[in-house]
Amino acid sequence: MTYRRYYNFGKLVFLTIVTYKRIPILINNINLVRQSLQSVKYKYKIIAGVILNDHIHMIIEPENMNDIPMIISFFKQNFSKNCKLQPLLLNNSRIKKEEKSIWQRRYYDHIIRDEKDLNRHLDYIHYNPMKHYNINPKDWKYSSFKKFVIDGFYDENWCNFEDTNNSSVINLE
Repeated sequence: MTYRRYYNFGKLVFLTIVTYKRIPILINNINLVRQSLQSVKYKYKIIAGVILNDHIHMIIEPENMNDIPMIISFFKQNFSKNCKLQPLLLNNSRIKKEEKSIWQRRYYDHIIRDEKDLNRHLDYIHYNPMKHYNINPKDWKYSSFKKFVIDGFYDENWCNFEDTNNSSVINLE
């Protein structure tokens, strides 16, 4: 089956990139993650993001929407090439394609439709440390949350521990 991604020019894109079998390697290799994001040869701007142990959420603004698959590919390739991990749990398909088992082959993308959609995805990104680790967004250093606090988008105490039962607003699933 061939998957097609439909792009609407001039928009922001929400992305999720996940490690293979959710191996928790990203925080231990945070400098390589950052370097790999910067090494991409296609022009794009990261609007917001969060890096967790086994996945990344970002909102990006690519110069050309058709470059999104190549942006992801360059990022994954650079990280995989420079990561010191031994290949994990290789299967025959991955061996034939000479792939390391670091990333899931696919990624999730979503075109941001309007301001409400953007705000919902920003909340989702910044809520992720709470969702996965029960860590307040202001205490997670691998996120754009503090930048958004400085810019006045969030209060520093947004999503405190008392808010954990009121997460329906930021549930994208």
